[in-house]
Amino acid sequence: MQRISALDVSAAPDASKPMLNAVQGKLGMVPNLFKTLAHSPAVLQFYLKQSEALSGGVLPAPLREQLALVAAGKNACDYCASAHTLMGKGAGLKADEMAHNLRGRASDAKVQAALDFAKAIIADRGHVTDQQVQAVRDAGYSEAEVVEIIAHVGMNMFTNYFNHIAATVVDFPLVSTAAIS
Repeated sequence: MQRISALDVSAAPDASKPMLNAVQGKLGMVPNLFKTLAHSPAVLQFYLKQSEALSGGVLPAPLREQLALVAAGKNACDYCASAHTLMGKGAGLKADEMAHNLRGRASDAKVQAALDFAKAIIADRGHVTDQQVQAVRDAGYSEAEVVEIIAHVGMNMFTNYFNHIAATVVDFPLVSTAAIS
């Protein structure tokens, strides 16, 4: 049972309604995550604005989804694993690659370096080593890309934790993280 309810758009605070309607227009649906965030128009706006800002960054859409998947896998967030598997498909990622990404693995060495860095950020709560930062740079990531990897990990940690606390009901084809070590 969901611990923080997903609001019907008509029952959302007035300030949340235009944002939820915009999500409906963009996605063709309003996912339960957004309906739950809508309890606080400020939090819904926070999430939407950071997502919008990072979507205009230097990291390509497939890598953004791969970072979301590794975070979902490391944090055992079925909601995010499910949502980002669907979004990853839309970004051109193959199903087998996304299954590997959930486990922190990638077929491409440069992507693997980004996923390793993301895993280190999560596992070490941001206390990464000089060597871990250098490894992602050595893989060919610019300073801007490193900064955006950090931002994507932070944004995904927020949604992973939010979904755990809210017990958000998955409204995408289910991707379970139960088998991920």
